[in-house]
Amino acid sequence: MKFWKRIPNKKFLAFLAIMGPGLVTSTADNDAGGIATYATVGAAYGYQMLWILLLITISLAVVQEMIARMGVVTGKGLSDLIREEFGVKTTAFAMLTLLVANVATTIAEFAGIAAASELLGIPKWIAVLLSALFVWFIVVRGNYKRAEKIFLALSLVFIAYVFAGFLAKPDWGDVARGLVTPTIVPETKFFLLFIATVGTTITPWMQFYLQGSIVDKGLKVEEYAYARADVLFGALVTDFFSFFMIVATGATLYVSGNRVIDSAAQAAAALVPIAGELAGEMFALGLLGASLLAASILPLSTAYAVCEAFGWERGVNQTWEDAPVFYGLYTGMIVIGAAVALIPDVPLITLLLASQTVNGILLPVILVLMLRLANIKRLMGKYANSRLANIIGWGTALIVIAATIVLLVSTALGF
Repeated sequence: MKFWKRIPNKKFLAFLAIMGPGLVTSTADNDAGGIATYATVGAAYGYQMLWILLLITISLAVVQEMIARMGVVTGKGLSDLIREEFGVKTTAFAMLTLLVANVATTIAEFAGIAAASELLGIPKWIAVLLSALFVWFIVVRGNYKRAEKIFLALSLVFIAYVFAGFLAKPDWGDVARGLVTPTIVPETKFFLLFIATVGTTITPWMQFYLQGSIVDKGLKVEEYAYARADVLFGALVTDFFSFFMIVATGATLYVSGNRVIDSAAQAAAALVPIAGELAGEMFALGLLGASLLAASILPLSTAYAVCEAFGWERGVNQTWEDAPVFYGLYTGMIVIGAAVALIPDVPLITLLLASQTVNGILLPVILVLMLRLANIKRLMGKYANSRLANIIGWGTALIVIAATIVLLVSTALGF
């Protein structure tokens, strides 16, 4: 007892024990596509779009808090709730689009591993095969607590972007002005990057994974305050790293006039002659860790969602014999992702665009279903959305939906 009395804040220790689902979900969202988007923002407009990160952090926090609340109150995954409340047809549509989008994105993550490893001097076939075995082993031969610790450890790799940002030697006064001064550049590219930044931050798979992992971890409604703190902390942390990605490329590529890049790997390579070998390696190391984390989470999110939707056993605490579909889906997506990424001259940009388009179709559907679920008193009781939560939630959803529609139309028209 004396030991506990000496500890200054037991609530903080309880938070550390519960922390995981929100932080892992948010940081995994900074995958190869996200890093490419933030690098492009910095290269194209320097620090002028930093202020957008503040708005996106609020939107991400609102959406993730809603999902965490539904998870702890109902004890069910998002797919479960969608099937029970909206029927099989709606669920089947959501699962089909989620599966297609996540397979394409998983391929892109392994492609990110291949690109980053080559920049670090590691043959890509070795890196891809070892990575595939590593992410498979985490889940298939582990349990939830062990897997979560590994995912949290992988999140630490994002610190490399903080080093890359400092090594780029930015003008911190200009950075501060970009962060607090809303600037709009009247160009189509500016608006498309604004939309892409929103779209890469809030994605359908995140909602399924977060709620599924909260249920898998066994969090109860009594622990809601800690679960909420976890998702809010996750939203802050992920955009903290995004901030340094933009700063690193803004201080180097934008200043030097090298303002057009097509991938995160290209951004890392471009940093070398400007900011030095170490800055480029830090950026590539961050890309490797980010792709590795996302290559683990995306197949896991898909397995959770599909098995929940159709009532099959799921969860990393289950054995292969008890949950064969869950582990089969997880394994199959890793095999497909790694195999396709190793095919010479595979059209990765086409795959990325395809996954973005399918995600764009699915995201508005998922957001509307989430908001409707969070307002069902029979389901949520006193934890149903308040008026203020609905105003913020629907406002966020409408902005994301509008941004997604504009992005889809502009992609289709080839702007």
